[in-house]
Amino acid sequence: MAVNNGGSGRKGDRCSYVTIGLFVSVTHWHYFSPLPRNESHMGLVNHTLVTHFILLGIPNADGLRTILFITFLAFYLCTLLGNLLIFSAILTDPRLHTPMYFFLCNLAMLDIGISSISIPKYLTILWGQSRVISLGGCMSQIFFGHFLGSTECLLYTVMAYDRYVAICHPLRYLPIMNRRLCALLAASTWITSSFHATILTSLTFTLPYCGSNVVDYFFCDIFPVVKLACADTYIIETVTLTNIGLVPITCFLLILASYIRIIYSVLNMNLAERWRKVASTCTSHLVVVTLFFGPCALVYTQPQPTKVLMTAVQIFGNVVTPMLNPAIYTLRNKEVKAALKKMRGGQMPAR
Repeated sequence: MAVNNGGSGRKGDRCSYVTIGLFVSVTHWHYFSPLPRNESHMGLVNHTLVTHFILLGIPNADGLRTILFITFLAFYLCTLLGNLLIFSAILTDPRLHTPMYFFLCNLAMLDIGISSISIPKYLTILWGQSRVISLGGCMSQIFFGHFLGSTECLLYTVMAYDRYVAICHPLRYLPIMNRRLCALLAASTWITSSFHATILTSLTFTLPYCGSNVVDYFFCDIFPVVKLACADTYIIETVTLTNIGLVPITCFLLILASYIRIIYSVLNMNLAERWRKVASTCTSHLVVVTLFFGPCALVYTQPQPTKVLMTAVQIFGNVVTPMLNPAIYTLRNKEVKAALKKMRGGQMPAR
């Protein structure tokens, strides 16, 4: 997979998406060459329809299979354990039944889902099992990658709004962020993203695949798969680049606007205690947002992103970030720490 010659000119058409999800496809735009207009060759190709795909895995990593297997397995298990602990602690502790922790529960579920899209299949490849993935399995990876990635992007925006209300309107926080509004905001992120993913997946697999079925990557995503299509790909290119550009750009601008307003309010605060409260409230969210949008900003600084860089960014978004999020929200959060200790005490009573 080579970087296309016109990649730098179209870089502004897309924003960041790490990972998942949305982030997955945005980084691939620099990674895969422009999709050819193949209608002129339709009479020359074998018209046997593709029923499965073959995943080649991470490029240039054949000699590192054991190391990669152990590393990916460790990251995946830590992701599952960390996010399940966060989810259970919030669910079982009434003190954490607040809007911020409700959204954090959603984030924990998303992190589990995002890491589960590609890692289990890639672990089977590293273990020496079949590289084959069925057509339905490939469709599932594309759908859930964009569904969960888009949901996470929108959820970070909702969490930024929650922090804005908490800091700028503390006395009206609970009346504004009531259960009905929180449920509506969370449901909106999931439902909107489902439409987004359905459109992209449907457009991807309405194309005929009658040639090569070898996907030069470690999981299925739109650009490496559509590259194999034996039909005109203009529509899917245009719709995909528009969707995966518009959603994260809009989310990033809304998050930025929320924090500009928060900073403006904080500047009018004189008490050090309130500054500390703001820092403890917003630091975790700022860190995870940086991890989400930061890698793509790194891509933008490169005039011609390399294959190695794109693979590293993709792995960071799909593997590393979901594992780090629970630690980020736990290390500086006394309430979550207390809930986890309470859970441990309940499971292991003193003798």
